[in-house]
Amino acid sequence: MKNLSEIEQNILQSAEVYVKHELGQEKTGHDWWHIHRVVRSAEKIAAAEHADMFVCMLAAYLHDIADEKLNPSKEAGMAKVENWLQEHSIAVKDREHILEIISTMSYNGGHNPPMRTIEGQVVQDADRLDAVGAISIARAFVYAGAKGHLIYDPSIKPREAMSTDQYRNEESTAINHFYEKLLKLKDLMNTEYGRKLAEHRHAFMEQYLEQFFNEWEGEVV
Repeated sequence: MKNLSEIEQNILQSAEVYVKHELGQEKTGHDWWHIHRVVRSAEKIAAAEHADMFVCMLAAYLHDIADEKLNPSKEAGMAKVENWLQEHSIAVKDREHILEIISTMSYNGGHNPPMRTIEGQVVQDADRLDAVGAISIARAFVYAGAKGHLIYDPSIKPREAMSTDQYRNEESTAINHFYEKLLKLKDLMNTEYGRKLAEHRHAFMEQYLEQFFNEWEGEVV
């Protein structure tokens, strides 16, 4: 955590402890280790893009505390984040910036507007990177299992367009999730460094799907 003050480092350490407690046993792929990877990616991208490191890392730590999939509502989740920031005396400017990032960074079926600041772009890219590649494949199946979705059913087609409610609640499959979201993320990366990191991971997912469908059709490969 280069170029961070001792106070900022202490706050980030407190955030890590808090998130481990809140998400340590989370079973849908939005667990502590997801946060750990997003924070590390945010740190690398922030350095490459000359963004505010403290804001990026703190937003990365706290982003899934507010996830509406893990809370009674989006508002309830955002209130948890805001309360934590206030309790730790985060400056008003930084607090408002972090809340803005977290409230608008999710994919949300493709409906959220572009991130306004470089810090928002960094954190969004870091989160999206964890939805591209080998770990993304594992998370897709974990989430589908948690939601009671099938691995694949040829009769259930990927949705071309959907509302936020449809994206969250309609029946789908793990494989459809690749086409509805995961394969779209490479071209939605905000930063040059983020796009570079996503390229290889995206290619790996394409290779995986080719192998999946070969095996599904019973081909000997």
